[in-house]
Formats: sequence, structure tokens, C-alpha cells
Amino acid sequence: MANTTLPFSASALPPLPSYTIQTLPPLLPWISDANLALALPIIAYWVVSMFFHFIDEMDFFPHYRLHTPAEVLKRNHVSRWDVFRDVVIQQIVQTIVGFALAWIDPEPTFGKEEYDIALWAQRLRGAQKVLPGLLGLVGVDATGLSEKMGSQHAMLAGALSGGVYPQITQTIVQDGIAMTAPAFADWELSTAKAIYHVLIPAFQFILAICVVDTWQYFLHRAMHMNKFLYTTFHSRHHRLYVPYAYGALYNHPFEGFLLDTLGTGVAYLASGMTVRQSMWFFTMSTIKTVDDHCGYAFPWDPLQHLTSNNAGYHDVHHQSWGIKTNFSQPFFTFWDGLLGTKWVGGDVSARYERARIAAQKKVDADASSSSVTASTPSESTNPNDNLRPYQDEASNATPSARSAQTVTEPHAPPGKAAQQALGSRQQILDDRDAGGVAVLAEESAEEMKAQRKLHQQQQSQVQASQPQTPTQQQQQNQQSLRRSSRKRTTSSGLKGFADRMGESLHGKSSGVLGVDSRR
Repeated sequence: MANTTLPFSASALPPLPSYTIQTLPPLLPWISDANLALALPIIAYWVVSMFFHFIDEMDFFPHYRLHTPAEVLKRNHVSRWDVFRDVVIQQIVQTIVGFALAWIDPEPTFGKEEYDIALWAQRLRGAQKVLPGLLGLVGVDATGLSEKMGSQHAMLAGALSGGVYPQITQTIVQDGIAMTAPAFADWELSTAKAIYHVLIPAFQFILAICVVDTWQYFLHRAMHMNKFLYTTFHSRHHRLYVPYAYGALYNHPFEGFLLDTLGTGVAYLASGMTVRQSMWFFTMSTIKTVDDHCGYAFPWDPLQHLTSNNAGYHDVHHQSWGIKTNFSQPFFTFWDGLLGTKWVGGDVSARYERARIAAQKKVDADASSSSVTASTPSESTNPNDNLRPYQDEASNATPSARSAQTVTEPHAPPGKAAQQALGSRQQILDDRDAGGVAVLAEESAEEMKAQRKLHQQQQSQVQASQPQTPTQQQQQNQQSLRRSSRKRTTSSGLKGFADRMGESLHGKSSGVLGVDSRR
């Protein structure tokens, strides 16, 4: 075979290789990649859910629970069987939509990888052509500098000269004749491979995450801000006031399709992922969603620490005082922070076992500084926070909701947090089928119980570290009597509120709350 030199200038681009497209064989011979992408999220959902369910049943880590087992039984307004049934229905819908996507997706192929990598290397070579001009803008003679370092740093000299590498050539065959042509530098090919195999997939994953977060935030928020959407569809999910793992996808079927199935499908199409990439993305999203509803704050769970959107953050959204806050899911809290819907009521950790454990090791000041919701002190205590989007909650609230705000626990600090709690409690009262006032009464009782236990633990720690005189012991007994009196007063106020609300909702009251029942 004759060997000749292909005429080319020093700045010519290396030629791109030829390629042959072939059908990509499946990862597993007995199932297609498309079907595997549908099966993996469902398998992951139940494997991870059953892991947390097993921990629940065996009570292995009670000190990391966000809620006690008694709360799961008493405060939730839906049976575990109903939750299981609705989750299965959503997964059936999810699978049907997945089959439809697989039908319109092109058949997976391979064989073009080397061509695509070379194409990126060509783009890198083209980008180098503008380097001398850019350096010239800051007074650097790139050509002269390239000539000086050419013998010792050939690659750097070639880049500075605008991507000129006359010493790097390759032999190609064209029409049966071997020819010499320009070639790519090793660093160009290595960088192109990193772009193709790492940066582009990473960008696709980040884009898909942003699409899912945006889709779910605005639809989720709309479900709470619109009374019809909430009471008709989304209130079903909030019958789980104490979330648990396999209840993560407990939704109205229409909401499950719109919020979860369609959202991830749009993210998949918008990001241009391959089917195999979608396996990772769909499975990761599913595991993250389950973890956010698991009811545990494990310090060794990486998903609890990768972002601030974790089980503690989302649990606030499931409480009667925070139901109109913390809409972001499942990955980041960007939209909550940007649009002012993040809970700003400060530390609510008295409800959580994690805070009770911390209380055994710290004094009052230390314990009150820890927050499961990651709220900053300025957010928690500043009554002049920007009220958007809660500025209308006070005017829209019924007298019942305002009454609940004064007698139920926890008391939110003044300002934006109080408006958030008021709007959230109004939404609970609007959803009478899911419990209404009973939910507020139950939750407030649990809150007071948790706060009393927390206070007792703190007092015990202080007493153990400080010996008491008889006079101090007598003062402590008097304080205990006063606390007992306050407890009865608060409980009476709560019971009175529940009784008045019950009468009002049945049209038996002639007081202010009775007016509310006719609105």
C-alpha cells in the first residue's frame, strides 16, 4: 500500500473517525433496558421501605425517630392497607406511562462513541484558536511565548499558538491509500473523554434534578394554595400526619400521575438521558423520596446530609402548623428559600426524639439552639420577616383558625412564622373529612407532652450536676405545683377549643365560632 502525505495546513483540524451504529444489547439478557428502568424504581421503593418498616417494627433506633410509634397509630387518619393499595395503584400508572415512553423512544444503539469523543476534541482544538487573541487583549504575545517554550513544553506551546501541533500526526487510509494527517494531542482526547463520559452525564443529571424540583415545587404549592385542589386531591397524602417510608407515594391517583410520574418523565425527556442513565435517575429519585418520608433522622444516612431537604425538613410540612410551608421536594430547598415558603418558626425539635436525646447532654441554651429544620436564628426570631407569600393569611383565616392559633401548640413566634402557622391550621380546618379540629387537638396534646418531657429531662440534668439545699428543694416543689396548674389550664383551653369547634361544626354554637360554621 502506498504511503503519502495528505496536504494540510498547520492549523487544519484532525479528521473525524468513521463509525458503525449497532443495536445495544440489554444489560440483562432476559429483560430489556426499558423494562428494567421501569422495574428498578419499584423494587428500590419496596426494598428501602421495608428496611425502614423493619426498623419500625423491631424498634431498633428509637432515639432517632422523629415521632413515636404511638403517634403513628393515633395521629394518622388512614390505615396502612389503604396506603399500600394507593401506592400500588400509582406504581401501576407509573409503569403504564413508562411503557408509553419506551414505545416512542428510539432503540438504544452504540458504536458512535469514538466519533463523539473526537468531535469534542475538535471543538477543543477550535477553541484554542481564539487563545492568542484573548491573551493579546491583556498584552501577552502568545506567539512569541509559544516559540520560546516550544522545545521544552510542546503541548503548551501548541495551545498558546492557537492549537497548532505540527509534530503530532497520524496515518489514515483513504481510497486504499495510507496518508499522513494531523492528529489530536493526548490531553485533547483525555479532556474530550472526560467531557463525554463525566461532564455531560453530570449536567444531564443536574438538569433533570432541577426540572423535577421545579415541577414538583410549583404543582405541590398550587395543591396547597388552591382550596379545591387541596381538598379534592392533595389532602389524601396529608392524612399521614406522621409519615412513614412506604407512604411516600400515598397520593390521589391523579395527583400521583401529575406530580410524580409526569414530572420525572418530563425531566427524563428534557435532559436527553439515555435509558441506562434513567435507571439511575429514577431509582435515585425514588430512594430520596422514601428517605424523606422515613420518619428517622439518622446521622449516618448520607441522603439526610447531601441537601437540607431531608426527613426533618419535610416532616415540618406534614404538621398542622407547617403544612403550607416547605413545599420543595425531593432534592433541594432552592425554591422555598427564593420564594419565601420555607418554615421560619425556628426550632421545632421538641417534637422529635433526636432533640430529646440532645437535651440529655446539653443545658437549656444548648438544646434550644439545635434545629431539625435548619432554620437560621434570624429567620426564627425576626418578626419583621418578609411576609410574602403569607401576607393574606390573617385576613383569609376564619375565627376558628385564629382561635386555634391562641390555644394550640406549638406557639409560633410573631411575624411571618405566625402567618405560616395560621394559614396551615386554616387548611387543616378546611379539610374536615381528614379530621379537621381533631387533628389540631391531637397534635397540640402531643406537642405539650413532648415539651414537658424535654423540660423534665433538662431539669433532671441540672439537678444531677448541682447539689440542692433544703430551701432549694422546697422552691422546686412549689415550681412543680405551678407547672402542674399551668398544664391543667392549657389542657382545659385546648379541650374547650375542641368542644367549641365541635359544636360550631355541627351548628350548635351561638358564639363567634358558630358564625364560622356558616361561612
